Amino acid sequence: MIEHFFQCPYCWEEISMLLDTSSSQIYIEDCEVCCNPIQISVKFKNQELQSFDAEALGQ
Repeated sequence: MIEHFFQCPYCWEEISMLLDTSSSQIYIEDCEVCCNPIQISVKFKNQELQSFDAEALGQ
């Protein structure tokens, strides 16, 4: 697991998230500040983060 920081696409607050480095994933996570749903896309290669994207849903 690694800690990753990013900005919420709704409220622009900085959010900390633990990412599982064992596999690439796409999932929905609610912002811990404004509670809006964020689509998280992460890609790992050899347990190193290759890409991270956090997008607002429905926009």
